[in-house]
Amino acid sequence: MGRHGLALMLGTVVGLALQLQQPGLWSANRYVAMLVFGGLLACAGVYGLRRAGDAAPTGVLLARLMVVAFLLAGMLAGAGSSGWRAAHFASRSLALELQGVDIEVTGRIASLPQRTAQGERFLLVVASARYRGQPVDVPQRLQLGWYGGGDGAASWARGAGSPGLRTGEEWRLTVRLRSPHGNANPHGFDLERWLWTQRIGATGYVRNGPRDPVPEKIATAGGYPLQAARQQVRDAIQARVVDPRAAGVLAALLVGDQSAVERGDWALFRTTGVAHLMVISGLHVTLFAWMAMALVAGIWPRLGGRWPVLLLSVPTPVASAWGGLLLATGYALFSGWGLPAQRAVVMLGVVMVLRLGARRWPWPLVWGCAMVAVLLFDPMAWLQPGFWLSFFAVGVLFASGRRLPGVPAQGEDEVPSVARGRVYRLLLSFWGMARTQAVVTVALAPLSLLMFGQFSVASLAANLVAIPLVTQLVMPLVLLGTVFAPFWEAAAWLVQALSVWLEWLAQWPWAAVHRPAAPLWLALAGVFGGLLLVLRLPWAVRSAGLLLLWPVLLWSPPRPSMGAFELVAVDVGQGGAVLIRTANHSLLYDTGPRYSPDSNAGDRIVVPLLRAQGERLDSVVVSHIDSDHSGGDGPVKAAHPEARWLSSYDPDPDRRCMAGQHWEWDGVRFDVLHPHPHHFDETGKGRLSTNDMSCVLLVSAGGQSAWLGGDITDRQEVRLALDRPDLRATVMVAPHHGSRSSSSPVLLNTLRPQWVIVQAGYRNRFNHPAPVVLDRYRQRGIPWVTSASCGAATWRSWQPDTMQCHRQAVKRFWHHPGETEQESRPD
Repeated sequence: MGRHGLALMLGTVVGLALQLQQPGLWSANRYVAMLVFGGLLACAGVYGLRRAGDAAPTGVLLARLMVVAFLLAGMLAGAGSSGWRAAHFASRSLALELQGVDIEVTGRIASLPQRTAQGERFLLVVASARYRGQPVDVPQRLQLGWYGGGDGAASWARGAGSPGLRTGEEWRLTVRLRSPHGNANPHGFDLERWLWTQRIGATGYVRNGPRDPVPEKIATAGGYPLQAARQQVRDAIQARVVDPRAAGVLAALLVGDQSAVERGDWALFRTTGVAHLMVISGLHVTLFAWMAMALVAGIWPRLGGRWPVLLLSVPTPVASAWGGLLLATGYALFSGWGLPAQRAVVMLGVVMVLRLGARRWPWPLVWGCAMVAVLLFDPMAWLQPGFWLSFFAVGVLFASGRRLPGVPAQGEDEVPSVARGRVYRLLLSFWGMARTQAVVTVALAPLSLLMFGQFSVASLAANLVAIPLVTQLVMPLVLLGTVFAPFWEAAAWLVQALSVWLEWLAQWPWAAVHRPAAPLWLALAGVFGGLLLVLRLPWAVRSAGLLLLWPVLLWSPPRPSMGAFELVAVDVGQGGAVLIRTANHSLLYDTGPRYSPDSNAGDRIVVPLLRAQGERLDSVVVSHIDSDHSGGDGPVKAAHPEARWLSSYDPDPDRRCMAGQHWEWDGVRFDVLHPHPHHFDETGKGRLSTNDMSCVLLVSAGGQSAWLGGDITDRQEVRLALDRPDLRATVMVAPHHGSRSSSSPVLLNTLRPQWVIVQAGYRNRFNHPAPVVLDRYRQRGIPWVTSASCGAATWRSWQPDTMQCHRQAVKRFWHHPGETEQESRPD
């Protein structure tokens, strides 16, 4: 292939990566033109190489020019192919007029239904759709929820109502849809990107209330037989294995159903660094390929004894190689065809083709071919952490490979005793595994910090036990269980034993190291430093990796100066959570909503955000007891046990917010304005409604201030304004998410805010912010932003005229803009 082929591959990867950075898509014709021009340029490069061979004096210069031509051709082809597919998918987006209305859809269930406490989630491939009796176009792939009632958002409170869905069933359903839209926060999970990679064009829920049309099952089977088989095996595992935790791990290992693993177990696996073993990884696919090759190698000669033409046509090594690859591909498909499985299959295919052709390519070429193949199949894989962890780990193992210490070199005496030789080989094998795991741990630590803000120190000890246990015992037993179910019980027992070991490791105080998210340039320097430490280089060079890695470990995000503060209104959907940062202190106002019995904003959004920014909370103020403001209390308390808590519903008077309380941090003053002592009865219970008991907090410094009022209503707003007619606020967090019963004219005329931040969910069922409230802002010339279209909103007291929106700062073509028709745009 040579340098010209490498240039073409490198250009393809670079062009694809650049296209993925586009904030908006071009027309499909433009991408097609890029793809065609790239192909023509590659053909011209091939022609130029032939001319270079004929013209000796100018051949060297022409060959170098062709390297540039192949690089540009690859860039155009990579960007064109990725962009054309993205533009084609975007053309099938959900129309605005079809959002939030009842649509009748007919389609088949094309995924394993995920059962939760509130119902089931599933993927529906649409065959037809009708709105008010007329055919309409909707995205082909919909992610739907079937809950206990017909209103979707709060139906989890009434329990599950789905009938027990099966993959391949055809249904006629009445659904409500919306465009893919997720929370947008710094260092947070990008739900919209994930939905785009899964080619899901809209999300929604099934309308199954008493006044809705009854969902109708049209056919019980007939589509997606592979997915149906996966569900059948998953259900068989769950029926056979008593322990649900172990059953979830076995289902994840065999059919790739990661939703079967409990959230607590995922946290345990991440802390101990074994999460890669609990999903279908390249290691599992490779192990299956080896087992399949050995099986075919044993069966093929026996078949040749009965039909000699088989051995004459296809020799045993060829049959073993292709049979193992085909069976491994089937296993990867059955397990969900995830990115690590794709990478493993592609690499196995390249290696086997080369070996059968009596060729041996250098590892960078094999590694690069596999990467390009995966990216051409799925360009969005470039943005997935699993892609980088998978290929980086394989590349590191290739690049750092050398003769293990203790292996006798050529000419050295072998161990004379057979018994001693067995012990020696056993110790040597353990040493080799420990060294390999140490290399991977050191090399991946900076990359893990870049992507997740943490790396597992306990992973070395955990993987020394987990890797051989899972790959050599659990996985074979799980596979054999498909033939003889009792093997699943044996595998479950091993998983339980492994969990005990991992839980013990996770209790170590240094089991996992969490560090703030460093800037990209500094993080990449750390990744390069980790790579230097494990490469086959002189120790004088390798030790330079510590100099590159150390700044990442010591990095601390910049903080406001003395006498200034920063306000971050976190995007938690329909709920509240605001972070206040001063020079040396941090306060969290509200902890976000509870989304379901097993999911809340504290665990999913607030705690990861605080960890990524290196925050240790000094105080937490929870405005009132409603779950959209206090739903994340538990995870926040667990992560920040030293913080002082204030709320309007705590029975302890020392932890109760009360008007008149005030304190000062770093030149910034904090004042509690409401509720007053007479608003509590003798037992400490509030005399007002929960909304009107909200703690009202004023933060001020340097002539600038922020007003936070929870869900206080207009009645208490007027009283507060009349009590403090001189009160002003530079920025106001809209009380009660912009409800029509809040943001009263009296309060607005008193505070005269320069900015209003509305924390409300996208297309929420309460219609927040209310149009009448937005009219009040508009009449007074007050600009506002909503979390649905702004994401996390950041305001700084030393830049009072500027509001920074995270959604706009990181905008990519897969991001949904939200509803910005009436919203003021920040600078």
